Amino acid sequence: MSKYVDIAKNVVHLIGGEKNISHMEHCSTRLRFSLRDNSKVQLEVLKKVPGVMSVITGVQLQVVIGNEVVEVYQEVKKIVGVISQRAVSSDKQGFGTRFLDFLIGVFQPLVPAIAGGGVLKSLLVLFSVLGWLDNTSHTYRILTMIGDAPLYFLPLLVAITTANKLKVNPLVALSTVGVMLLPAMSTILAVEGGASLFGYTLQKIDYAYQVFPAILTVLLYAQIETFFTKFTPKALRIFLVPLMSMVITAPIALMLLAPLGYNLGTYLAAFILYLYDLLGWIAVGLLAGVLPFMVVTGMHKAMLPYAISTYSSLGKEILYLPASLAHNISESGAAFAVALKTKDKNLRATAISAGISAFCGITEPALYGVTFLYKKVLYSVVISSVISGLYIGINLVEAFALVGPGFPSMSMFISETASQNIIQAFIGFALALMISFVVTYILFNDKPFESVLDNNPTSTTAVENTVNELTQPIYSPVNGQVVELSSVNDKVFASKVMGDGVAFIPTEGKIYAPTSGEVALFNGTKHALGIKTNYGVEWLIHIGIDTVRLNGEYFNLCVTQGQQVNTGDLLCEFDFNKIKDAGYDVTTMLIATDGVKRVQDISLIAVKSGDVVGTILL
Repeated sequence: MSKYVDIAKNVVHLIGGEKNISHMEHCSTRLRFSLRDNSKVQLEVLKKVPGVMSVITGVQLQVVIGNEVVEVYQEVKKIVGVISQRAVSSDKQGFGTRFLDFLIGVFQPLVPAIAGGGVLKSLLVLFSVLGWLDNTSHTYRILTMIGDAPLYFLPLLVAITTANKLKVNPLVALSTVGVMLLPAMSTILAVEGGASLFGYTLQKIDYAYQVFPAILTVLLYAQIETFFTKFTPKALRIFLVPLMSMVITAPIALMLLAPLGYNLGTYLAAFILYLYDLLGWIAVGLLAGVLPFMVVTGMHKAMLPYAISTYSSLGKEILYLPASLAHNISESGAAFAVALKTKDKNLRATAISAGISAFCGITEPALYGVTFLYKKVLYSVVISSVISGLYIGINLVEAFALVGPGFPSMSMFISETASQNIIQAFIGFALALMISFVVTYILFNDKPFESVLDNNPTSTTAVENTVNELTQPIYSPVNGQVVELSSVNDKVFASKVMGDGVAFIPTEGKIYAPTSGEVALFNGTKHALGIKTNYGVEWLIHIGIDTVRLNGEYFNLCVTQGQQVNTGDLLCEFDFNKIKDAGYDVTTMLIATDGVKRVQDISLIAVKSGDVVGTILL
């Protein structure tokens, strides 16, 4: 079994199983999930899965994998299969959260096609400038059309992504939107006096390269398809539902929704350009400075509608992508400085890899592996991003392809009419790399740090204090047979990702407190509870494997959240015979979860296999 399979299985299990997923996709480094119930996510456990760099909650649950995200995503797809069409319950998320989730789901999948076409067109300009390819030749013109195809047919691509997000038939949705792009439709819209539909004069609009007309059209189509699917006899659905959906949606779209969407895109681009004109070059520097925080939370994806709409209308983008150039390369310079200065071999290897990725335009490995783990590195990146962003803004650098700016994609800044654009872009590139490297090298040190993303630092002193204060005995929480943790049929526990510990095969359905402390309950499913001791170690008692799916059935808690208990107090009763009859493994784990390092350093578990009845484990 490959490591990708293991990562995928652990991720799906820890986010609540395949039935908890309403939508999923991936970007360059992350798995992105829309979930039906976010409370089912075992967040802290998920963060410790081997192969998971970080986990970000928000509009979507984002599981950061890194450069191997595609391989992991393919395995997740195999596990999840076809996602049910039941949408996320509206009482689980606010409107703003659902709206942003919708935008990300529609626009994120478009990026690879648009980026590929854009870079191809920018490379053709470069070849023309260098004299390698005649820009009047058929070869040049045909290759240019290949690069232009994703943008020209953008309404069709948007129809598919929107339909996929709304869980309706993507091909019928595409066919409905495709009406706008028919050559014959363009011809009839261009007639003198305008075309008439049911006595209503249609606006003369070229819908190629547009985004919002397709979104509004598919939103209406989804409602109509759902309505007719509900009331149409099953034997007639195959033709009647598409027929009625298309014949109702397309006319309404041509008369109202498509013109509205066209104007919406025009006004959005005009508004951003107005703000840019108002703030001038300062806007690029300010945006570059906040991009680390936007990217780490995934909020930079909210810029995609603007960027795509502006690029489709103007053929260039002057704010988001130039600012991204400053930020991306600042991440690279900072990571290389850390790699050069640190004495930690593991950190050096991480920093080198992250620096190379950021140099190529992919910043997540640097952000999660270096920048947001060291505050002084974060400060350095922000300083460099702002300064280099201001330079890029002052010189009005423009981007001509929608792709993450990095060294391999610098051709995106080549302009046929402004030869200085690429030169100024490279100067901004060099400034970002140099400033971030120098400032990081000066500020960074290898002292124990406090993560920007996690306010629970673990220091050497804390470990030593734990060792000195560990005086209370630890008893077995259940009567039965003790076995090694590595032998249990669960990769997360067996690999000790959550911490060191021991497992038991129970002979009765009672769980006792292994030590004195405060009770912590998890997820409301009663199958897992914790004891937080006075000396700092937190113990997790996990009853059974995959028993979270029982949703508390066959479990009876005898304690409440925050209750103080003494060693040997009854914590929980469970019917292990019925649990086994339901097909679940009742193996019970006792894990020290308060930091894997801490457990390893003080060797908390040293128990050999055998029967236990209230035995002292430590």
